[in-house]
Amino acid sequence: MSFDSFSEFLAMGNHGLYVWTAYGISCAILVLNVVLPLLARQRYFKNEARRLRREAQQ
Repeated sequence: MSFDSFSEFLAMGNHGLYVWTAYGISCAILVLNVVLPLLARQRYFKNEARRLRREAQQ
């Protein structure tokens, strides 16, 4: 499939809204699959450090 202009490419034969929304949702899910585990790991290490400091004080 070839397009004569960039605006035709974005319109995707009048299916552009569906196509670009699907790409956007897919990209957001991929980003979340990377970011959320990193945040959970960081939170885990903070909680463990806090727990170890509490135990060392006792």
